[in-house]
Amino acid sequence: MGGVLSGEIRPIAWKARAAPRQDEGHARPATIPGSAPYAWPMGLFDAITGRRKVKSPAPDRLFAITTAQITLESEHGITSRGAAAIVFQPLATGGFEQIAADMEAVLRGAGEETGSTIETHADSMGYSWMIVRDDDVEDLAVGINAVSEQLTLEGYGDRLLCAVFSFQDAQGAPISFIYNYKRGTWYPFVPAPGEQQRSTERELRLKAVLAADLPIEPELDRWFPLWDIPI
Repeated sequence: MGGVLSGEIRPIAWKARAAPRQDEGHARPATIPGSAPYAWPMGLFDAITGRRKVKSPAPDRLFAITTAQITLESEHGITSRGAAAIVFQPLATGGFEQIAADMEAVLRGAGEETGSTIETHADSMGYSWMIVRDDDVEDLAVGINAVSEQLTLEGYGDRLLCAVFSFQDAQGAPISFIYNYKRGTWYPFVPAPGEQQRSTERELRLKAVLAADLPIEPELDRWFPLWDIPI
């Protein structure tokens, strides 16, 4: 997903490498060095698991955004916009479409209890966006994780592209934090004024302040820009 022109999302330049099924060998995802195992938040998770069992615990690397959010808000005045999305490449098969439809139905049902709302967006390049809106970042992470985990358990982990969490600074300028499923790493993306411009300087500052909270992607050439994000 090298960028978006006129609302079109270009394919991501990540190498296609199938993610391992998380249920193989019942292995737990790796935890972030120096961090405690993530404790599931109450709310959306309870609603989801009341309808469908999730087979393995949540990846600590994805849920690290909930810790980062505290640092961003308390120390830097950067707040959540109340939206996150998971981006995946669908398959035109009945099985895949049914799984995606089931997960959307589960999240919509859970949202009736937690206040989360669900939207779907298909871009012109064939990528699907499942968007969760909720003021609670933990609920956003739970919803995004539920979709990614179920797709992976069903053998479609290689279709996952990224997750995007939307934030803004004190002036309302957008800041996105993007999770690369293939590498299990995060990076900030800060658009700048002008046509497809980004503030690399600010992105590097965010990298420094969040080094203790997020597993940041160390290779800067993998910080792929996303233009015209629909959240």
